[in-house]
Amino acid sequence: MLAASSALLLGGCASFVPSAGPRTAAVTEAAQSPSLRGIELVDVNYGIAEALKRESQALRFASFFNQPQLTDYHVGPGDVLQVFIWEAPPAMLFTPQALSGTGLSSSGTGTLALPQQIVGNSGTVVVPFAGKIPVDGKTLSDIESEITNRLRGKANHPQVIVQLVRNNTQNITVVGNVQRSMEVPMIPGGIKLLRAIALAGGVTKPVEKSTIQISRDGRSMTLPLEAILRNPQDNISLQSGDVVTALYQPLSFTALGAIGRNGEVDFEANGITLAQALARIGGLDDNRSNPSGVFLFRMVPPNALPWPQKPTTLVDGKVPTIFQFNLRDPATFFAAQSFPVENKDLIYVSDAPAADLQKVLNVVGSIVYPFQTLQSFGVIR
Repeated sequence: MLAASSALLLGGCASFVPSAGPRTAAVTEAAQSPSLRGIELVDVNYGIAEALKRESQALRFASFFNQPQLTDYHVGPGDVLQVFIWEAPPAMLFTPQALSGTGLSSSGTGTLALPQQIVGNSGTVVVPFAGKIPVDGKTLSDIESEITNRLRGKANHPQVIVQLVRNNTQNITVVGNVQRSMEVPMIPGGIKLLRAIALAGGVTKPVEKSTIQISRDGRSMTLPLEAILRNPQDNISLQSGDVVTALYQPLSFTALGAIGRNGEVDFEANGITLAQALARIGGLDDNRSNPSGVFLFRMVPPNALPWPQKPTTLVDGKVPTIFQFNLRDPATFFAAQSFPVENKDLIYVSDAPAADLQKVLNVVGSIVYPFQTLQSFGVIR
């Protein structure tokens, strides 16, 4: 009777013995499970690891954002302009006598410097003897030509220079973990990303833990600052209206199962590989782990991998995917050295079948041993 009971326990205990998570078979069968339909299972090899590595490296500011065309500055409401007028001798219009009573003064050589003017909502500035000059949306040279044409026939060979004193309309906003949040005015020739950050005093957190986000026309992208420094192509030219945000958001992955240390682990903004991640959690527990049951859970973009069949389930536009690593195969270690770990990944290592058996035997022993002890003392016959 005791032997029959033991056999029954061995057959049924596996379903309720303690476990850190699902067994290997339960994970590998997820793709075929009716209740989990839509989850993709990917057996990782070196080719897949390299494909994901290339896909992650392809995310670059230089390819994501169109490079702005460098054009002449266009004036807008809020800008501050100053107009200088020079009249060839003998001056006929801008003379001390002609300007008396206007509050303006000429240098006596026919040169007139008008006071600085803020371009109002009407988009105009006022020039004596020329009237209201429309300047909104025009370049400085366009404004100079307009004023010159209006003064021609009134002044003796007039020449005009228009100076942009202060740019209040075309700026780049730099915020976040920088020394001082500010608006960086656009200048001829443009402003590059690292220059805008430098003008804001630089980042306040370590470079290897800082990321930079650029927001433009409703689109945003984030890259590690260290990657931008290593790849000059990502030091792109900014355009008016861009928002540059320096972020300090430590990236992390979660590790569970038969490993040296369960928990959430931070890593550098520039990223780490699966091999590095496993090392940081103390590796696999050689008393419990199943080396062929190493899994990484991630939401993957649909175009990240050449799927055998088009994925049917998308969550927020991404495919729920389980990557499986068989560390019993030495070749998989090469894949682990290339496979990039991403923020919010979950790494899980299942228990080995022998560990489950040991747990069952421990349960059986906890029942059988007291029974045998009582029987040896004659309590039970």
